[in-house]
Amino acid sequence: MKSWKQTLDELASDRFTALKRQAFLLCEDDGQAEDLVQDALVRALGRPLRAPLPGSAEAYVRVIMVRLFLDRTRRQIRWDRLAPLLARNETATDHAERVVDRELLSSALSVLSSRQRACIVLRYYEDLPVPQIAGVLGVSEGTVKRYLSEALTRLAGRLSPGGARIGDEKANGYR
Repeated sequence: MKSWKQTLDELASDRFTALKRQAFLLCEDDGQAEDLVQDALVRALGRPLRAPLPGSAEAYVRVIMVRLFLDRTRRQIRWDRLAPLLARNETATDHAERVVDRELLSSALSVLSSRQRACIVLRYYEDLPVPQIAGVLGVSEGTVKRYLSEALTRLAGRLSPGGARIGDEKANGYR
């Protein structure tokens, strides 16, 4: 009487090509056929307690291959139906507008001192609170607030036509 290890070895070495042929006929892709055979072997003979009798192991693996193929196909059909519903509805944007915005922002940031620019980047790009910014720069929280206030005032004058402020200190959480 053969053990489940001998059965697995026999199926994996001697019968692999025949199993792969059947899998290829199911899925029509060489890579997927190999995956299907390997998944079926693992499922059928992965645990010794659930292993089929040695004489019926190949038939059992073939049944598992068909069931795995059907499960994957069902999942793929479901996904194909749901994917359009989950896709974001993005409209095509004018890239020229983004380039102009980037150039405008870059020129506005260039008028800031290096510490003001660092505070703006850490606060609004990295989303760090004032105490962490102070720790990163090695200055007091009051100094960070002053740099942010001065930088926002300079940016507002540069970016908005009327010179309006970009952010309100209390609304932006400077406390």
